[in-house]
Amino acid sequence: MSELGKREKHLRAAIISLGCAKNLVDSELMVGALLCAGIEITNDQARADAVIINTCAFIKSAKTESIDAVLEAVDFRDSRRRRQALIVVGCFPQRYRENLAALLPEVEAFAGTDEVGKIADLVREAVALRAMRLREESRLSRGAQRTRESGGHGPDRARRRQHREPATEMKRTVLTPLVMINRWPEYIPCADAPRFRLTPHHYAYLKIAEGCDHRCSFCVIPQVRGRQRSRTPEDIVAEARALIADGVRELNLIAQDTTAYGRDIVRRRAREAAAATGAALAGLGADGAPTLAMLLGELQKLPGDFWIRVLYTHPAHWTDELIKTIANCPKVARYVDIPIQHINDLILHRMRRDTRPEHIAGLLQKIRDAIPGVAIRTTVIVGFPGETDQCFKELLEFVKCARFERLGVFTYSHEEGTVAGRMADQVPEKEKRRRMRLLLREQRKIARDIAASFLGRRIRVLIEGNGSNDMFRHAAFSSEHGSIRIPGAISSEIQQHDWLVGRSEIDAPDIDGRVYVRGKWPVGEFANVRVIGHTDYDLVAELETARQS
Repeated sequence: MSELGKREKHLRAAIISLGCAKNLVDSELMVGALLCAGIEITNDQARADAVIINTCAFIKSAKTESIDAVLEAVDFRDSRRRRQALIVVGCFPQRYRENLAALLPEVEAFAGTDEVGKIADLVREAVALRAMRLREESRLSRGAQRTRESGGHGPDRARRRQHREPATEMKRTVLTPLVMINRWPEYIPCADAPRFRLTPHHYAYLKIAEGCDHRCSFCVIPQVRGRQRSRTPEDIVAEARALIADGVRELNLIAQDTTAYGRDIVRRRAREAAAATGAALAGLGADGAPTLAMLLGELQKLPGDFWIRVLYTHPAHWTDELIKTIANCPKVARYVDIPIQHINDLILHRMRRDTRPEHIAGLLQKIRDAIPGVAIRTTVIVGFPGETDQCFKELLEFVKCARFERLGVFTYSHEEGTVAGRMADQVPEKEKRRRMRLLLREQRKIARDIAASFLGRRIRVLIEGNGSNDMFRHAAFSSEHGSIRIPGAISSEIQQHDWLVGRSEIDAPDIDGRVYVRGKWPVGEFANVRVIGHTDYDLVAELETARQS
């Protein structure tokens, strides 16, 4: 084996994944690709030859988190493992691709959202570049030392000029970070791609599409993720089947807009002269495209005991067929994630949301009428440019009337490169935060009333783990759902007992409520429980004696 082969065999990489569930899937695919390439994965950053930071750049707070993570990694590397290469990937380098070397010169390599499958080659190149940088740094240090020892006298000016130019060019070549970014992303995950899941064993995220064709005035996602690119139904079903066989009890379908799933496939098939692909599946749209409703029907047919949860829908793309399908598919969770963003007509128009207030209100009522027991999660933005006190009052009153089971609130983030970023009538930050607090305060009352309505009811939960201090802590903010609850301590009664921690059908991972269950039950399995108490956002329950199959 060559020396290079020996070095590659022992390469170790660590990965830091920031941002949303869609980013997490990319991280899982990168870990899978690295393992297949013979690169070891470690959770110990001090042992890693390369650290990969998968970044987010959705809003200001996400950008700050990404930059902080990179700078912390630089400090760690410089103090603990100087030969370690740093690789920054994902949305941040995709968005700021023109200025990366100037922004973060300490980084060895940058890759955008299109290079997930190429990460192993990038790790090898980055490690080699880091070694070159250290050698160049050592050479320059020795030269400076010799100059000091000689009293500052070196070769004559002509010779210094003659040798300085190549040295300067060499330094620039050696120190320039690697940049691997496709201006227009085309990557789509597939079932055959190696993937190492980073979620708990019992649930998984299943990405059904990439990119987004919306042009919401406040959003940069189309700039960093490209146009929508849906996976074929066959490929998604194949991955779902493999996940279920691996013990997954909950499939969380994700995309930038799951309800737009399939719209681009006909266009792509025509371009690729493959119009017949997938035509045998039932439930195709009128234009021959597969739909989310059709996909749910196919997933429902898979054998096994599992939930299917649909996340990231858009109110403009719901259909009667989709509502009917969810109602008729018992494996599909009675849970709807439908960010409305606002309810005022002027603000919706300025946001370019392609929806009107009457459409949103009618859709929510139609969903509740057709799907008994459904829980609706939404996300709203306060402080959007031009949002007056009256506009906000409309939103607050709508939240009171709609009584969403779950709600997240973002304060508007001013983003360069967006239409909204150039709008007049920007709302002061202090006022944005005040409006957010008012909404969260109202939602806490609603959440507590809804939790109280479960007292005495028997529900099915997916057991997540045994109670611990970590399990009792719940994040108050989500990078993709905003502020999701008012922080508060878990009652001492819960902390003083041995509890299981689970989720009900109406609770998505990480962002929604929990069910604290008294008793013992296998982690990652469903259990029947009876609700005996509640907090503002969570339920308290005890195990039933009979186990539901």
